[in-house]
Amino acid sequence: MLISTKDKNSILSITKDFKLPNKDAHKGDNGKVLIIGGSSLFHSASIWAAEMASYIVDIVHYSSTVENNEILTSIKKKFLNGIVIEKKDINKYTEEDDCVLIGPGMIRGEKKKILDIHTESDYTRYIVKYLIDKYPKKKFVFDAGALQMMDKEWLLKLKVKPILTPHAIEFKTLFGIDVKQQPEDKKVEIVKKTAKKYNCIILFKSVKDIISDGKEVYIVEGGNAGLAKGGSGDVLASLACSFYAKNDGLLSAVLSSWLIKKTGDELFLKQGYWYNISNIIEAIPNTLKILL
Repeated sequence: MLISTKDKNSILSITKDFKLPNKDAHKGDNGKVLIIGGSSLFHSASIWAAEMASYIVDIVHYSSTVENNEILTSIKKKFLNGIVIEKKDINKYTEEDDCVLIGPGMIRGEKKKILDIHTESDYTRYIVKYLIDKYPKKKFVFDAGALQMMDKEWLLKLKVKPILTPHAIEFKTLFGIDVKQQPEDKKVEIVKKTAKKYNCIILFKSVKDIISDGKEVYIVEGGNAGLAKGGSGDVLASLACSFYAKNDGLLSAVLSSWLIKKTGDELFLKQGYWYNISNIIEAIPNTLKILL
């Protein structure tokens, strides 16, 4: 099914079951998420994800992959709309929160068979494997570093379909399939078959996003070259996680794709291609308000 930012009715056809915040809700009733990301090299990616989530859900918990005073102090100064937690508390908040996003800004490196932690990339691989093994019934969104450091077979351990948000390189790294030069119909076929085989929801990021749970397929078109800037994928993954906290996974993935592309369209009308990730984060809530 084709979903276009130029046709509002195309997205409204699948958002009828979207759960709006309950007017009688208490803190946390409208969603709690845990975001695990960041590294000594990449700070902004995971902070962007956390900031985006803070607009959508009630509570955002954030854990960095590097635990030292300098990093944590820096993050606490930048991220004021959520709660920064230490690695030792990850179990507690994974159990408590509705959905977990892993990967934005996390380091990738050599995949080792023995999961000893000597480097940040080792930690990326370890924490993904650990959480999948310990919490197979949890809702997960895997992005960026997590996609490049995990093994595809791990997905089969999960009892609840996770959302994966790969671009072409991440898709090839994880699944061993190069789709970059394939025609659109072939890409659609590959994404659908792969989602079915590994019991997951794939949000394949491209000029036209391809989204499938192995049964249904949605193609989302819209947006512009301004969305090619680093960070848009982190925002997309955050939206998917935030919506998935209280909504169906496939709906969450499709709405996230449409929403960021539509916001890009709106920003282009105001300032051309010259907008940044902060502009996107600030503009998305209004785009969502107009839609819903």
